[in-house]
Amino acid sequence: MNLPEKKPLRVFIIAGEESGDALGGPLMRALSERLGGGVTFRGIGGTRMQAAGLASLFPMDDLTAMGFGEVIGKLPIIVRRLRETVAAILADPPDLLMLVDAPDFTHRVAARVRRRLPNLAIVKYVAPTVWVWRPGRARAMRGTIDHVLALLPFEPEVMQRLGGPPTIYVGHPLLGALNVLRPNAEELARRESEPPVLLVLPGSRRREIERLGADFGAAVGLVAASRPVRPVLPTLPRLEGMIRAATAAWPVAPEIVTGEEAKHAAFRSARAALAASGTVTLELALAGVPMVTAYKVSAWEAMIARRILKGFSVILPNIVLGRPVVPEFLQEACTPAALAGALEPLIADGPARAAQLAGFAELDRVMGTGGVPAEFVAADAVLATLAARGVIGPS
Repeated sequence: MNLPEKKPLRVFIIAGEESGDALGGPLMRALSERLGGGVTFRGIGGTRMQAAGLASLFPMDDLTAMGFGEVIGKLPIIVRRLRETVAAILADPPDLLMLVDAPDFTHRVAARVRRRLPNLAIVKYVAPTVWVWRPGRARAMRGTIDHVLALLPFEPEVMQRLGGPPTIYVGHPLLGALNVLRPNAEELARRESEPPVLLVLPGSRRREIERLGADFGAAVGLVAASRPVRPVLPTLPRLEGMIRAATAAWPVAPEIVTGEEAKHAAFRSARAALAASGTVTLELALAGVPMVTAYKVSAWEAMIARRILKGFSVILPNIVLGRPVVPEFLQEACTPAALAGALEPLIADGPARAAQLAGFAELDRVMGTGGVPAEFVAADAVLATLAARGVIGPS
């Protein structure tokens, strides 16, 4: 007797930016491993997701935009891609719609698909930052998204309080990179040697570099005037030319390194860092590198942001720890003198440096997932959701 062949799980997965692609690729591999290869993927993603088996409907970069101004400029193509994505899902409905990051795009996809396919399982990987701005998004998600997989440990409570969908903390992918972020004995000694390595991280987008580059360069110059330092600037290979042009007039030329391996080597040897706000601040904290952070947007974007942003900080280590461990300088507060003044006490041994290191030491406990990599915790949560809906049998 021939038993019917078990059909693979069909997943439509969407990522709209580099960070989502970095999450989507490992999640795809984890789902495939958990299901013994019995899964197929369609959707939208970048190089990491494509390497995991995804044929992207269109270039992911079509959806990538930063700030209100850039979103407005790309709005026509984003709207067209939204229609194309929904049409592709409706034409061949999957077993699961998996949304990774990019909430402004993916939530619209979910809402339109839900109206036509009310029984389709829809899972969101990465909770939107409702704890910073637009808290009403949490309740709005409840009718369209079945489950949210959160990267930060406080997010399930926030989503519940705001009336959002069921949310589970699955861990942050950076927890799986501690072995490449943290120094060995030789690198730890390098952190204590002279001249100290000072990481300079003005961002990974053109506008971030344009708005922060001059201030960061001047701040490094002020620090170097009071003590010798070795500034190292890790960047992406595609940004190297822009970075070299942006740093050409700096009073102290940074050592520019490219690629993940060189970046992680610099993290492991760094004494302190000057960084743009973003995920890199959590990387630095987990690597045990005290830092000063900054950010700037245009004047009109800042005016809107002041009206809608919530919370005491925009820096991830501060938000996770619930207190202002890392100093942040936003908009007009971001001046070379202010940045340099906050950096100097972090390079020397003293109370400011010790306070940050003590805070960073708490992150392992607060963010831990019992040693299970985040992508496998996420994959198990996805499969549990599908089993609860009867899409797959219980594991």
